[in-house]
Amino acid sequence: MANSLVRRLAAVAASVVLIAGSIGLASPATADAPQLSNLSHLDFLLDDVTPADTAEHTTWRLAEEPALVMPWTYADARDGGTFERVGGGPLDPATGYWGQGAYNADDVARAAVVYLRHWTQFGDESSKQSAYELLRSTAYLQTASGPNAGNVVLWMQPDGTLNPSAEPVELPDPSDSGESYWLARSLWAFGEGFAAFQESDPEFAQFLSERLTLGVAALERQTLSRYGEYLTVDGVELPAWLITNGADASAEAVLGLSAYLNASPDDERVRDATSKLAEGIAALGSGDARNWPYGAVLPWAESRSIWHAWGSQMPAALTEASVVLADPVLLRPAVTDSAVFDPILLTAGGPDNGWNPAPVDRTQIAYGVDSRLQSLVAVSEAAGLPGLLDLASLFGSWYFGTNASGAAVYDPSTGVTFDGVAADGTVNRNSGAESTIHGQLSMLALDANPELRDRTLGLTTVVSREGATVVEAESATSTTGKVVTPESTWTGESQYSGSGYLELSRGRSATFSLGSATAARLITPVVFSAANGKASSLWRSGYVPLGLLKHGVGAQGVTAVPGALLPQSLPIAAPSRSTTVSVTAVTGPVKVDALIVRPLFSRLKFAGPSRSTELVHSASAVTQRVSVNAGGGAGTLTSYDSRGVVVAEHSISGVAQISVKPGGFAIVTKG
Repeated sequence: MANSLVRRLAAVAASVVLIAGSIGLASPATADAPQLSNLSHLDFLLDDVTPADTAEHTTWRLAEEPALVMPWTYADARDGGTFERVGGGPLDPATGYWGQGAYNADDVARAAVVYLRHWTQFGDESSKQSAYELLRSTAYLQTASGPNAGNVVLWMQPDGTLNPSAEPVELPDPSDSGESYWLARSLWAFGEGFAAFQESDPEFAQFLSERLTLGVAALERQTLSRYGEYLTVDGVELPAWLITNGADASAEAVLGLSAYLNASPDDERVRDATSKLAEGIAALGSGDARNWPYGAVLPWAESRSIWHAWGSQMPAALTEASVVLADPVLLRPAVTDSAVFDPILLTAGGPDNGWNPAPVDRTQIAYGVDSRLQSLVAVSEAAGLPGLLDLASLFGSWYFGTNASGAAVYDPSTGVTFDGVAADGTVNRNSGAESTIHGQLSMLALDANPELRDRTLGLTTVVSREGATVVEAESATSTTGKVVTPESTWTGESQYSGSGYLELSRGRSATFSLGSATAARLITPVVFSAANGKASSLWRSGYVPLGLLKHGVGAQGVTAVPGALLPQSLPIAAPSRSTTVSVTAVTGPVKVDALIVRPLFSRLKFAGPSRSTELVHSASAVTQRVSVNAGGGAGTLTSYDSRGVVVAEHSISGVAQISVKPGGFAIVTKG
């Protein structure tokens, strides 16, 4: 097949310009709205490269079709709303080489998924061609022979030269010397590619099957060879057979393996790999609405203390594996992550880059938004939980204005997705491959579900939000302890919030300001617990005791440092009118990083010109009645339990009350 150079050059000539103020939602929100997905900017990122044909790196029909298609890694914003394609790391003007490279396997594979889904969803022949080309490129980056067969080289220079040891150093080094995120994402592309091309081009599909099998063989000797072994992680046993010890990386492999298995159900080798990886991912789900990690599936088996939105497709992967393996057990942690953790995340501020374990990195990017949206859509469909689509619409509306900037960060007329929004509302107006890819995956999901799309497009403004906030321990209003400022707040497996922590030796105390409130609040101190530690602390709000906490974890095992920085929720909520909370070290030292303060009923309200959605989430230990729809108006009120199952549904015309189950949520929709 010839490449689509002419089409891509036409896209470049169209200049992919983002005109100031052009991102508007009136047109997309109409009943006959055009599709949201627009591949123009992703087309703009694509370029041709002619690499060497070698025993280790070759691909389908390379002799007949020597040019491969790759997306540039970054697109930096330039004056006039245009973009310049750039590589990673510094550019050497003498060689034209970048410190990392121009193209990377992660983006090549994920771009292939975008074009595959666009082709299969809309029947677009141009997207079929681009998917074909990008799958050929993905296969070229996979090492085809030798001791590293099946693994993947991450970076390529503009002239087609591979750069297996990029600067700065990335692990594994060389990049095809072991299991990796890029191997996982290549499997994602190969699996979806096989399923899509199986009927229209069976010979090419067979090639993709062989490359997927080659990747599975690499997993078998590297990752899955550890199946049944466990890592000791600060006293907890976690599976040792995840890719790079990550549920996040493994999830993206499982997405592809599940797609392949759905199309080729008799492949026992792939079935075995899918089952083992999914089992490992499921093991990283824990907690509940009151206790860390609040029902989320954690991304990394080497830390009990971090969660990040980017790459958090674990619920989607578990769902797809549950369906194709006919294993309902895998669906349970996916449902909890979706129905319990996502409302907490939404009311706290949205899909943050990092809760480590306090929300220390509140930058938000399309990769994180898309991961949440894709998972909610998948779980909703597989589990028969339509209420999760309301949560998906709240995440999806991030693209159209419900972010910290208050402005749209996706333009349907160009396909540009900005590279992120900082906590202070600053927008990164670059639009590189990753953001473009995940923005398009989100838009394809919305286009595939018109009802969800309509709900999402109707929400452009954050009206109100009352969720988790952070009180830094070093900002204590009074203390007999000492503030410690470490050389680095990153411990190797977690991160101190703020500048450091407050250390209290035995008998020392501190008081923290909570600010005023009219409702009870759940207080969750984030405390460093030493390995086999004996520290303990007593917490009060005025004269009201909130609980005694013991701070200690088990053996260090594989973690970076002994001990763990963990949130520990107090069993009794601070009373509604309390303004302070105090702590006394019963035995020490007690190292307090921060307090996560959550209303027993967290809330948010998003609205637009003709629609609004109000979300209330319960952290109460018992069923309680709550008031909703304070602004009045007609709408629908639905209450769900912590499994996302409908408990009650009513039409309302004004302020209303409804019972919310422990860990459950309620939603009011209007318009």
